[in-house]
Amino acid sequence: MWQRVAGAGWRTFLAVGLVCGVGLLPWLTSTDPAYTVLKARSAEREPTPEVLADIRRQLGIDGGPLHVLTGWLGGLVRGDAGQSWISGGDVLPDVLRALGASLLLMAVALLVAVLTAGLICARTLRLGARRRLGGRRGGGSASAVLASLPEFLVASVLATVVGVQLGWLPALGWYGPQWTVLPALALGLPAGAVLGRLLDDLLPGAFGEPWALAAAARGLTGRSIARQALRRCVPALLPNLGLFVVGLTGGAVAVEQVFDIPGLGRTTLQAALAQDLPVLQAGTLALVLLAALATGATRVAARLLTGPALRDGALSSLHRPAPPAGGLLPLLYGLVLLAVVGLGLARDPLALDTGQRLRAPSLDHPFGTDALGRDLLARVGHGALDTLLLAAAISAAALLAGVLLGLVPRISAPLVDTVNAVPPVLVALLVTAVAGSGAATPALAVGAVAWAPLAAHTSSLLRQERATLHITATKGLGAGRVHLLRYELLPAVVPPVLRHALLRLPGVALALASLGFLGLGAQPPSPEWGLLLAENQPYAERAPWAVLAPAAVLALLGALAVSAAGGLRRRPAKPSPGTTEAAAGPERRSVAGTEQEPAGVR
Repeated sequence: MWQRVAGAGWRTFLAVGLVCGVGLLPWLTSTDPAYTVLKARSAEREPTPEVLADIRRQLGIDGGPLHVLTGWLGGLVRGDAGQSWISGGDVLPDVLRALGASLLLMAVALLVAVLTAGLICARTLRLGARRRLGGRRGGGSASAVLASLPEFLVASVLATVVGVQLGWLPALGWYGPQWTVLPALALGLPAGAVLGRLLDDLLPGAFGEPWALAAAARGLTGRSIARQALRRCVPALLPNLGLFVVGLTGGAVAVEQVFDIPGLGRTTLQAALAQDLPVLQAGTLALVLLAALATGATRVAARLLTGPALRDGALSSLHRPAPPAGGLLPLLYGLVLLAVVGLGLARDPLALDTGQRLRAPSLDHPFGTDALGRDLLARVGHGALDTLLLAAAISAAALLAGVLLGLVPRISAPLVDTVNAVPPVLVALLVTAVAGSGAATPALAVGAVAWAPLAAHTSSLLRQERATLHITATKGLGAGRVHLLRYELLPAVVPPVLRHALLRLPGVALALASLGFLGLGAQPPSPEWGLLLAENQPYAERAPWAVLAPAAVLALLGALAVSAAGGLRRRPAKPSPGTTEAAAGPERRSVAGTEQEPAGVR
């Protein structure tokens, strides 16, 4: 009981700390809000100390931090989020309209994501239902490429090709249901690819569990078994689904920019860049509340789907031994990526030749040139040093932090819920509002939240693994906590989380690129990949190679990450010291890479 009380207290402390931090933004910002308001409302007026003091008095920020915080919280209790420092209008109606647009877009994008994930897992479901799985996974390189495409790039291509050239759907604006289709596709396709890969990684274990083998022996239809296998695997993914809910609202800034959607992400971006802190505060608070609702709903849904087996320790492990997959594909993708980077590093990324502007790919310029005549191969190669190395470092740190914090869910779960409320773009906006934009802003923003999905995945898998039969049997034989952690829990939990981290490596690179695309990171003439996409995106219709070159390298990175993740399968293991084959459980026995049926089902 006291553990629940302590967990609730820790969760409350973090929530209160986050809300107070949002409320203190006007006091924390490195720039003078009065000066920002003066320049926005009357640029020709002289910023004398008397004038600035009068503006601070009007804004209610002339006192200390306690005065600022209590004034903001008191206004929220009365249903008043303040007035915009730029326009002077009420903040709450504008933020609620933006939230409504984002929620509608999120709902349609989630539908697209679920359908995409289903298509990716369709082959595994079909093979599993026919008992022909044999350790094979259905998701392939196509889903890896789809998962690694930047949302803003997908949005740009859809707007240009489907909206402008073909004229099938509206490309700009937000005036009705048909305007939601293209932005929902841009958001839902990459998100669904990631969810599909994670689900496809768990399905073979579900089809090899005793209940599935017994159901097949009794003659149940393959469709019924596949439906129950989905129900068995979905609870482990629900924490990450909560992340996607937040990411598809506040994290959809770039897509909202491309399609000119008045959503919450775009509203907070404009507020942060203009130092309109009341709008930024209200938008951030709306995301925090949305994240709290999403994580609470996913937690309840996971418990309902799992049922009493989670409490009674009657589950089987989904993470069965399987032969490593991938073959020579990771080596092939890695060699191609190294070749592109190596050839690019041998060229000058800053050399200008205005006579070669927007030239198509040729022998002299294999990737073509940009709007200033600079060689795109050189800029992609040099940008890899800024993007890939930073993404790899952030991913490694996130994996370590995610696994360590995931092992102590009572401490990490409230922290994960709090961090989940703030997508990387919003963190960057808050950093920009407080300290201004700089080269370190993307790394700080992405690193601050990259560990959260891995910690949520670790704790979710750990919760289910502790409820398995072989853990219960090993405990009955006298195994201690250290033994269980070293020989049973970590070998089952770490490989799927490591594969998850590899799947998210392109996503980390994309997050860095997205911040560069929005102008919150590296500045020209840096060849950072996000900045490359932002600089060349206006020329996508005239010179598509200028956008496709960095996008193709990002897709290649995604294919490399997924194929490498396929080689990190858990190998068949011998029973740990002090346990018997029976205690190790049927999930430990495999011959030639195929799981054998438990003895009680034959």
